[in-house]
Amino acid sequence: MRPVLRLALLQARRDRGTLAAWILSIAGLGYAAATAVTTQFGEDHERAALISVAAASPAFLFLRGLPDGISLGAVTFFQGYSFTAVLAGLMSAFLVVRHTRKDEDQGRFELVGATQVTRVMPLYATLLLGTCANVVLALAVAAGFIGAGLPVQGSFLAGAGVGAVGLFFMAATALVAQVMPSARSANGTAAALVGGAYLIRGAGDALGTADPSLLHVTAAWPSLFSPIGWGQRIRPFTESDALPLVVIGAVAVILAAGAVMLRDSRDLGSSYIAANESGAERAGAGLASMLGLAWRLQRGSLAGWCFTSGALGAVAGGLGPVVRDALEGNPSVAELMSRIVPGDAGLVDLFTTAMLGIAGVLAAAAGIEAVLRLRAEEAEGRAELLLSVPASRFRWLGSTLAVAAITTTAVAVAAGASAAVVLTLAQAGGSNPGIVFAAALAHIPAALVFPALTVLVIALAPRWSSAAGWGALASALVLGQFGELLGLPVWLQDLSPFRHSSAMPVEAFNPEGALLMAAIAVVSAAAASRLIRERDVPA
Repeated sequence: MRPVLRLALLQARRDRGTLAAWILSIAGLGYAAATAVTTQFGEDHERAALISVAAASPAFLFLRGLPDGISLGAVTFFQGYSFTAVLAGLMSAFLVVRHTRKDEDQGRFELVGATQVTRVMPLYATLLLGTCANVVLALAVAAGFIGAGLPVQGSFLAGAGVGAVGLFFMAATALVAQVMPSARSANGTAAALVGGAYLIRGAGDALGTADPSLLHVTAAWPSLFSPIGWGQRIRPFTESDALPLVVIGAVAVILAAGAVMLRDSRDLGSSYIAANESGAERAGAGLASMLGLAWRLQRGSLAGWCFTSGALGAVAGGLGPVVRDALEGNPSVAELMSRIVPGDAGLVDLFTTAMLGIAGVLAAAAGIEAVLRLRAEEAEGRAELLLSVPASRFRWLGSTLAVAAITTTAVAVAAGASAAVVLTLAQAGGSNPGIVFAAALAHIPAALVFPALTVLVIALAPRWSSAAGWGALASALVLGQFGELLGLPVWLQDLSPFRHSSAMPVEAFNPEGALLMAAIAVVSAAAASRLIRERDVPA
């Protein structure tokens, strides 16, 4: 037991800054959401109007979750739980990969294994650290809610709901780390699991049934396949039910036990999905250039992102008839929606706009992941070997940037194309397929800003590149999704590139915003190209 504790303390020391940032950010978001609801929707009739609109709109249900009454706590939980649960899942997933498969890839486990520890002790230490981190997160979220004036019992239960989702993805990622052949593939798979849980929960909520008062919604069966969906069922500020927490915890224990069994039965450096190490004796003509090499390294990731984005677009189109039926079956919805939707936009267009906005976030994330390959190549020593041949750093960086731009564009195109096709086949109404496809493309300029800024940080401070890239995306998402709810100044909200994306087909295309975002991306990439030639290759 003592070696496990020592390893866990060592891992905690390495992660003290990262974990503190994650926990304080998630708890701070919960506190800010609770404060915003209290100040901006202080009256019962204001909260009732908000919940009625949400209950009648599958778009709101997909993005935010299940309305469950009009108390301050219930509205806060509805507004923020899904998002904070996703962040908890990502925090736990990245923590586990960092201390399992990544340490294994970089040889740290081999050094630890030379001491008197068994092969599963490092995994035990990681699971212990992840458990402690999620317990602290749950208490921090509860403290934020209590500090904002919400009921104490409900606040602790809501915090436990966030921590339970983190524990689930901690255990699931521990299993993934044993199966996948590298830290990169494990991180991608774990992030996809978190995103998939959000989408499945969203589909179940969007298909849910609202009661006649439009103040409560019961989720449909798909929500049962998502830990985030189970977490919603605790209903902390109305009819509290701790049973979903038991279900999530039990599944997490089973997954963790499976991870331990797999780790105990495999050799160091091996995996249950073997890496593809076969290839021709000589490289093809395409690999003779930096661009060809960058494409070869990134094409698998590109395919995965496009598949995910295409599935999201298909969900948007497939739920179109549900949105149309909701509009036709509730004559009062039009009047309610007119309060928050500009112009004459209908529910189908509103839902499509919301879903394609998520696709824009996926496109930005895909671009960030693509350029972070540069940092991985440097940290693992391959960049130094690569740059020893007659090839400039400008070509090395420019090739990866080009692939990142292609990836970002392809992800948006996949979402727009699948949404347009499925909406047409479903005959759900709304805007024509060309407008839907253009709506997805409208998010590309803003999405390109993120890989460009990330590569600029790689050129200036490479050790901070990953935190800066993903932190910028998370901050922009919070400002875009919660800026108005939190009552933030307009200038601060405008720092989010997503604020400058045209919300088509609800809004008209904004060429000025698109040109501004494209200019920022080009200038950032050009600055990075110059700066990277003036520094050494770091370790």
